[in-house]
Amino acid sequence: MPPPLLILGVSRSGTTLLRVLLDRNSQLAIPDESFFIPLLADRHLLRVEADDFLDDVRRLARVHEWGVPLDKVRARLSDAMPIGRAIGTIYEVYAEERGKPRWGDKTPMYMRHLPLLRRLFPDAQYVHLIRDGRDAAISFLSLPEGIAFRTWAHPRSTAEFACVWRTEVAAARRHGRRVGEGRYLEVRYEDIVSGAEAVLRRICAFAGLSYESAMTEHAGSGSEDRAHQQSLKRPLTRGLRDWRTQMPPEELAAFEGVAGDLLRELGYETYGRTDIRGNLRWAGYRVRTGAWLTATFAYRRSPLWTRRHPPLQ
Repeated sequence: MPPPLLILGVSRSGTTLLRVLLDRNSQLAIPDESFFIPLLADRHLLRVEADDFLDDVRRLARVHEWGVPLDKVRARLSDAMPIGRAIGTIYEVYAEERGKPRWGDKTPMYMRHLPLLRRLFPDAQYVHLIRDGRDAAISFLSLPEGIAFRTWAHPRSTAEFACVWRTEVAAARRHGRRVGEGRYLEVRYEDIVSGAEAVLRRICAFAGLSYESAMTEHAGSGSEDRAHQQSLKRPLTRGLRDWRTQMPPEELAAFEGVAGDLLRELGYETYGRTDIRGNLRWAGYRVRTGAWLTATFAYRRSPLWTRRHPPLQ
């Protein structure tokens, strides 16, 4: 089985667009955001009991929405199978149902779980999509109410989003250094909207895929029907979000106070640098995130999770 191809990127960085374009390839199936990898890993830790694992899979709304035949998943499972391999069977069946030999994933939430991804999928390849964090902040903070799942660490201001962007982009770049250039590729959102074919050819060469002209067509994926993905209805367009004209000066200063040095390191135009106040905000964000992850782990391991998630299939 070819290695999975995992798209990394902070929320509102264009990862849905990239998913749609890559999913057009006849050899690669990348479903909508999964959300369940850390959940299943927390519940089953290292190795699975096949029937217990499948019982949890029956409770996952996303797997139900994907239409994955669970009898085919069960046929691939065995007791004492490593948890990463068991999770991979869900994606394998999803891909095969669509006549494709390889699977991928695009779930921005997993930017907080990169060590877990390394452990579960030791041969995975990663495409890290980076977007100017100030444009991503404008997009994120304009999301309609109820779209984003709100946790303790959910950003509610430009400065808080800067903490997310700095933390996750830096973590993904460290992740790339650990796995090596043969398994990690950085691309820019700004390059995709100005010339998608060139970027897609780079990704295909990196991933061992044949480039197909259909990959530049993103319309008709179904993702554009969602309220927060309306830009997918348009041709690829530069400047849909532009911090130079859409971000007030005080918010620009707040973002760059947290993440200005990383913006500059990535080659983005900046007016300010990371400062003491920004570093304090960043430290507070990391404390909140750590508390949330600890509480989430305890909840998933408890009987309460099972009671709140009845079988769907």
